[in-house]
Amino acid sequence: MLAMRMSAKAEYAVRAMVQLATAEPGALIKTDEIAAAQGIPAQFLVDILSDLRTDRLVRSQRGRDGGYELARAATAISVADVLRCIDGPLASVRDIGMGDLPYSGPTAALTDVWRALRASMRSVLEETSLADVASGELPTHVAELATDYRTQERQRGHSPG
Repeated sequence: MLAMRMSAKAEYAVRAMVQLATAEPGALIKTDEIAAAQGIPAQFLVDILSDLRTDRLVRSQRGRDGGYELARAATAISVADVLRCIDGPLASVRDIGMGDLPYSGPTAALTDVWRALRASMRSVLEETSLADVASGELPTHVAELATDYRTQERQRGHSPG
């Protein structure tokens, strides 16, 4: 099944990266500060930051005055970059390539449904930068989708069944 299931590790990574995006340029933020600000278990955060450093999304400096900073501008790092670092591809169907799915007959069009879903996720996650999230100013199409979803949530909440 194709699903966008975000692990706790990936969700924590995005939160940590957005927290780093709010820092002054050149400022190094300590792991404990990020953990406290976002309610992330400190030891778990150390592992996450290590993965982000390996993928060159953050830089670190050791020592008493050390800490972490984004490796490039917050406007140049998408939410998708962070998620892929931690959890791999954004969406997959049983880890099979879209062109290799065994669909035929009446299910043949499912491949295009999965492609459309992946494209939709990409348009949100790849076009939303850490800076967008940190500022609260999401790309227009992302903000519109969120508003539509909130409206649907309210409607479901007030309708039976």
